[in-house]
Amino acid sequence: MTSPPPAVGADRLLLRAAGRARGWTALVAATALADAAAALLLPFALARAIDAVPPGGTPAAAALWPCAALVAAAAAAEVLSELATGCAAARATAWLRHTLVRHLLAAGPAVRVPPGDVAGRMVGGAAEAGTAPAAATEAAAGLLPAAGALAALWLIDWRTAAAIAAALPAVALLMRAFVRDITASAHRYLAVQGTIAGRLAEALAGTRTIAAAGTAGREAARILRPLPGLRAEGEEMWRVQGGIAARGLLALLLLQVAAVGIAGAELAAGRVSPGELVATVQYAGLAAGFGPVLTQLLRLGRARAGARRAAEVLAWPAPRHGTGAAPPGPGRLEFRGVAVRGALDGLDLTVPGGRAVAVVGRSGSGASALAALAGRLADPDRGEVLLDGTPLPLLGRTALRREIGYAFARPALFGATVRDAIAFGPSRPPEARLREAARAARADEFIRRLPRGYGTPLAEAPLSGGELQRVGLARAFAHAGRVLVLDDATSSLDTVTELRITDALLDRLAGRTRLIVAHRASTAARADLVVWLDGGRVRRVAPHAALWPDPDYRAVFGGPA
Repeated sequence: MTSPPPAVGADRLLLRAAGRARGWTALVAATALADAAAALLLPFALARAIDAVPPGGTPAAAALWPCAALVAAAAAAEVLSELATGCAAARATAWLRHTLVRHLLAAGPAVRVPPGDVAGRMVGGAAEAGTAPAAATEAAAGLLPAAGALAALWLIDWRTAAAIAAALPAVALLMRAFVRDITASAHRYLAVQGTIAGRLAEALAGTRTIAAAGTAGREAARILRPLPGLRAEGEEMWRVQGGIAARGLLALLLLQVAAVGIAGAELAAGRVSPGELVATVQYAGLAAGFGPVLTQLLRLGRARAGARRAAEVLAWPAPRHGTGAAPPGPGRLEFRGVAVRGALDGLDLTVPGGRAVAVVGRSGSGASALAALAGRLADPDRGEVLLDGTPLPLLGRTALRREIGYAFARPALFGATVRDAIAFGPSRPPEARLREAARAARADEFIRRLPRGYGTPLAEAPLSGGELQRVGLARAFAHAGRVLVLDDATSSLDTVTELRITDALLDRLAGRTRLIVAHRASTAARADLVVWLDGGRVRRVAPHAALWPDPDYRAVFGGPA
């Protein structure tokens, strides 16, 4: 299915956000209508009060009460409007952020947007987009006073109404151009902001490397290099806004001058009363005064820009999961004609269930891509992957994650404590299993030395690279289903610790399928089978001992050819 153009996708997204805030948006509309009604009735009430004043006398209190009541009603509507506008924006923004978070986590590694840029879209961009429901409602309601004032002017004096009506099409075109220009400028502004945020996030993740290289000044300059562009886009937004405001103010003044001139001539001719003259001037200001509408259009333009950036993220496809349960079987994995651009090329492979299988190959051979496909962290561009005869896309998400677990070279830990980090998964294992998994991963000993043992907050548990990997392995062991994939998950361990963990893989997890991306000959030697990848294809599948005489195989581990 072809994705819609960004602007169309953004508008649809804003409509859905408006639906989530419809209760508060309805209150915004009601208060805007009340304010518009008060604005339209006030000139009429003033005209009645002025015309009711006898020559040389003072206005009667009864004539002034309607004016006071309308002013009070307008003030109350303004207060309620502020409350409703804030709540509508909060509701729409919350929905947008939830939608973005759910989609990002569902899409997983498929999203190619830097984390800092994503954070900018989710925080600033979503907040801008969240103002759209109230802004659109208030902009539409802001046109009502102009329409009502024009009708009132027509009733008072059609000549004045005709003079103002003739200028309104030009005003409408001016507003349309303003929305277009401000949306484009705001989108560029937010894009530059995202670039800066993305570079900052990269730098924060690599502070040790930057400090070791002594390149802090160079990195600061790289992060802030887009600032002139940000300034230019900001100035462009102010230029567009200032230009339209200046032209709008000039048009308002000219129309009011014209209205006063025509109404004055009509008063001199005796065709309008003094009160009607005052009402004419005020209605002329309402008919031509699109300043409040302009403010809402500015917000709407920025909202569309924020929604466009959110729609760009939502355009990244998230994998669809079936509803099927995992079929019975030993955990046999089949790769049929699998191709991944730049990594695998028509690969066919069967990983027997319940065996320990090492995947080896030179850098760029496709081992990590194969590991990602095994548990559907990625989908192949062509071909299919099956678990015990069932294609992975047919399995439900929970069933898939229960049956296929992972350990990574650089695991990310989630949760409040070390215990929570090991328990993190589709379900929480019992305490005994968590500790058993930690012992198998050789993590129990250093965890118990932490200030609060397994209850130590992650922020207070400084872990070395090897310790981090062992906690990641403990998490994988605790949740291991019928298949366990280790993607270079022992690369930071010393040889002795790796041998002990390999013992656990072979003994404690016997009966499960273990797919191990290995870079050490000692790991490959202890596996039941070795899958030797070369150039994105399987070169040979055999035990390590059968492959070792081949000089090309030995060269994979840096051995003599």
